[in-house]
Amino acid sequence: MLRRSAAFRRAFTLIELLVVIAIIAVLIALLLPAVQAAREAARRMQCTNNLKQLGIATHNYISQNNCFVPLGANFANPGFGGPKLPNDWPLGWAVSLLSGMEQQALYNTANYSLSVNSSADTLTLCATKVNTLICPSESASQGPFYPTSWTNYAANFGGPSTLASWSGPIVYMANSTQGTNACSVQAGLGIVGVESVVDGTSNTAMYSERLIGVTGSGSVSPISGNARRVAYKVSLPANANSGSMTQAMALLQACQNVPSTTMSDADDRYSGGIWPGGHRGTLRFNSYNHFNTPNKLTCITTDGEGGAPGGFNSLIAPSSNHPGGVTVGFCDGSVRFIKDTISPQVWWGIGTRNQGEVISSDAY
Repeated sequence: MLRRSAAFRRAFTLIELLVVIAIIAVLIALLLPAVQAAREAARRMQCTNNLKQLGIATHNYISQNNCFVPLGANFANPGFGGPKLPNDWPLGWAVSLLSGMEQQALYNTANYSLSVNSSADTLTLCATKVNTLICPSESASQGPFYPTSWTNYAANFGGPSTLASWSGPIVYMANSTQGTNACSVQAGLGIVGVESVVDGTSNTAMYSERLIGVTGSGSVSPISGNARRVAYKVSLPANANSGSMTQAMALLQACQNVPSTTMSDADDRYSGGIWPGGHRGTLRFNSYNHFNTPNKLTCITTDGEGGAPGGFNSLIAPSSNHPGGVTVGFCDGSVRFIKDTISPQVWWGIGTRNQGEVISSDAY
């Protein structure tokens, strides 16, 4: 006769199983943000390191040439003043820094007598990806202009042009026959030395981040997730060097309050599109200014120079995927995280090299 065992094998009930699953889900929900935060902290650290490398390379350049790296430097076709080839794009600041970034072989491919988009002679530059110029928090994987030759770092050419144009540490090189590294001056511009940063190298921004533009055609709404990657036109002019604070504030307010029905122009999607160069009409390729505050919109004014897709009168804001702000490299080689909540006046002040602003050390 079979006897039932007194010991029963106990299994999970459905309710117990659901409770265990719920507990695991809660633990995952608690841990996932921590994991994501840790990953973002690592990415931000790498971004900071990239900007430190750019700062070191810039100071190596300064020690050799007694001036900051030029925003654009073709001694035959400078991109500012003098004769220019059709569609001429001068070689940009990043090309001049390649030697100090352990990229001597790539630097040797640069031809300063040609514009960056002129011929197959510059194709190597345009097709080469340089990891030091890419922020690991960038979510896009392909550039909007050249698929591989894009950058997340931009050089500071100054504060609001209505107050003082080209007031940053990195500006265009004047036409010169002295060679690609000549520190020359033309039309009030020219490469500046450390002695020109009278506001203090620790208070003057040199490089910052910018999200790259969007690929394909079409326009983007200001409330889109891609709004910081494009530019919007505002129906106000900018009178360069007028000294008008009223006009500067009006432009800032117009850019910060672009109507949600405004659409970006199809030609204004190439931010960071190519690291080896750009020109004064497409400054968003490799530079930015201290007008609109970090992670706000980029705007184009209605006047001639600013009416180009990123002229020097535009409001070209830095941007990043780091929560709460952008990483900025300063002229003394330091790197600091600047919050989105920085006041416009402080932001303008750290963007200029010689305007005499007094900025408290705890203002940013």
